[in-house]
Amino acid sequence: MGKDSGKSGGIKIYATLFWEFFKIGIFTIGGGMAMIPQIQQLVVQDKKWMDEDEMLDCIAISQSMPGVIAINSATYIGKRIRGVKGSLAATLGVVMPSFIIIILAVTVLGAIGENKYILGAFVGVKAAVCGLILVTAVRLAKQSLNSVFQWVLAIAAFIAIGIFGITAIWAIIAGAVAGIIYNSVRLGKCRKIEITGDDEDNADEGGEVRR
Repeated sequence: MGKDSGKSGGIKIYATLFWEFFKIGIFTIGGGMAMIPQIQQLVVQDKKWMDEDEMLDCIAISQSMPGVIAINSATYIGKRIRGVKGSLAATLGVVMPSFIIIILAVTVLGAIGENKYILGAFVGVKAAVCGLILVTAVRLAKQSLNSVFQWVLAIAAFIAIGIFGITAIWAIIAGAVAGIIYNSVRLGKCRKIEITGDDEDNADEGGEVRR
């Protein structure tokens, strides 16, 4: 009985991962970045599988790896929740709608591609997707940009990618290197302050003893 309930519980979480990411894949239009607000809503607020900091780590890692951020995020979240099988369930869920819809679209595109209603719908969809991506950017900024240093890096990355056309991976690598240097310098200063404070305390204690 216990084994059966354990198996059914395992199957249920795999089915949940597949179904939840399938819904995200089928109802979110506009690519990987447009899915991030929906994934964040699902994982952090609805299912509480992760907290905000863990979700930010997921986004950062998924963005810095090869591939589409939504698929990488689904794989990452599935692995965290239920191991390799969980990652397979979540990844298949988020990929399956696109696979099915693209095949259908290519099949019928010749018939509907010039339809004025279809073209009008795509105009509206593109605008809505831009809004979704902007919401994601604002939410991420509020959650992760907590210092002047981080704001400077974010603005520099925006300029490098948006204006100078630098590949995103190089901006991410540069940000990681800058973060390591900044954190090392800051920790070094904190240690010097602690050592200086300890020396002053010892000097004060020595003076009191001599008195």
